[in-house]
Amino acid sequence: MAGKVNLDIQTILDKEFNIDFKGYNATEVDSFLDLIIQDYQTYQEITGDLNQKIAELERTNASLRAKLIEVEGRTRALEANPTPAQQGASNVDILKRLSRLEEEVFEQKKKNQQ
Repeated sequence: MAGKVNLDIQTILDKEFNIDFKGYNATEVDSFLDLIIQDYQTYQEITGDLNQKIAELERTNASLRAKLIEVEGRTRALEANPTPAQQGASNVDILKRLSRLEEEVFEQKKKNQQ
């Protein structure tokens, strides 16, 4: 961060101005610089907190991405090699559908015969 900003708290604190006959009131300048220092301190605290939150969110994101990759891998493995229970469930669904179709065909034949 030091390379991106021109001033830091210590530079502002140590700054000395030449006193001129028509110059600024030194007390007012010091008071104003004190406010600037307070703002810099607040700014540094805020950016520090935000950087910590960013790092935490990046860790969480990386963890969730790893879990997602793991789950996708398991899903692909299960789709490629279904368990017997999954195959049985699939077969039951097919049998139910066939049964419904047979009933409809049978009912259609009954109606056509009448």
